[in-house]
Amino acid sequence: MIDPIRVAVFGASGRMGAALMRATVATPRVQLVAALVRAGSVQADAVVSSLHGGAAESMCFSESLSAAADVLIDFSAASAFDQALAIALEHKIALVSGTTGLSETQYQTLHAAAREIPILWASNFSLGIAMLTRLARDAAKALADWDCEISEAHHRHKQDAPSGTALSIGDAIAKARASTLDDSAIYARTAKSGARKAGEIGFSVVRGGDIVGEHTVFLIGEGERIELTHRAQSRDIFAAGAVRAAAWLAGRTPGVYTIENVLGLSD
Repeated sequence: MIDPIRVAVFGASGRMGAALMRATVATPRVQLVAALVRAGSVQADAVVSSLHGGAAESMCFSESLSAAADVLIDFSAASAFDQALAIALEHKIALVSGTTGLSETQYQTLHAAAREIPILWASNFSLGIAMLTRLARDAAKALADWDCEISEAHHRHKQDAPSGTALSIGDAIAKARASTLDDSAIYARTAKSGARKAGEIGFSVVRGGDIVGEHTVFLIGEGERIELTHRAQSRDIFAAGAVRAAAWLAGRTPGVYTIENVLGLSD
């Protein structure tokens, strides 16, 4: 009999935490062993089912990991990310993280930790977004003189803008064109004058209602354009992708991995 992959969820008291626990419980050969919250959380020691129904019967939220685990899934906030990474390093377990808005120092710390544990960070765990990014990258490289714009829309409560997913797509496009996002990105045109410059990657943002997530990449040539769009209709797709990534990452050697590795799409 094959042992189950033991998963701990960090940021478990939030909406994504609930979705992750549901996905973990529903996935064969994966076992939910801990529901973790940030230090000082008012949910610490509360019964999970009191907040999330039957997602984890008789389990309590905890600030520390006491159960044996193979992988930690972190969907928290930048302010709590350091605690999640510290837990993974302390227990020498794999880390799957979808926390966005990280500082440059946090990214550096994350990559340094990959010398000790396997790490997979992604701004979006939708398998469709992974494919959209791949298609956009390849199309932008082939159509290097076409203008590129990225539009994204999310719910009114989203904190960062543009979304981490939009920035990741833009970064992939910039690299495909032998540039960097720092050199290419235009986040606002209100203060700009003059014509659009070659190589720019423009970003536009919509916030409102309960939009889960929409991303469109425009590649615009003379007399024609390509629009690549992904629409997420449920947070459950992100949770399912993260649990799939966790099952794939558990037990691997230390290093940095990507969603494309999980899907077998990496070059």
